[in-house]
Amino acid sequence: MRIKTRHNRRRNERLTLNMASMIDCTFLLLAYFLLTIVVLDPEDQLSSNLQPDQTSASGANQDFQPQIIDVELVDSIPGYRLGSRLFRDPDSLRVALSQLQLDSGLFIRVHPGPTVGFAASAMQAGRDAGFSSVTYVPEGG
Repeated sequence: MRIKTRHNRRRNERLTLNMASMIDCTFLLLAYFLLTIVVLDPEDQLSSNLQPDQTSASGANQDFQPQIIDVELVDSIPGYRLGSRLFRDPDSLRVALSQLQLDSGLFIRVHPGPTVGFAASAMQAGRDAGFSSVTYVPEGG
């Protein structure tokens, strides 16, 4: 941007600004932000992994039995809780998961305390056991 001073009879010095460079910068910034924007699906349009059974009209509790693994600290040691059973390593968890019904999906609920690696190993154990749908659920979600 050039700033010149002109000598005028009425005033001693008058500033003039060249606005072309400022307009160029504005359009370059606008183009940058438009090209780098990430377009994501709105969260209210995301599909849920929870699909109710539409064939049954009774709506009884046995229509939907979620299979949930809680990843939590038990006696200051990370563990995997499946119902009332507690597993300390992902291999024994995978063996137990392979005996469950695979079509209803698996939910991994992670409580505060364990590291991300324990949550990831629980998700991998679910995939290795044959679950096609393994969903991460933070505590309280």
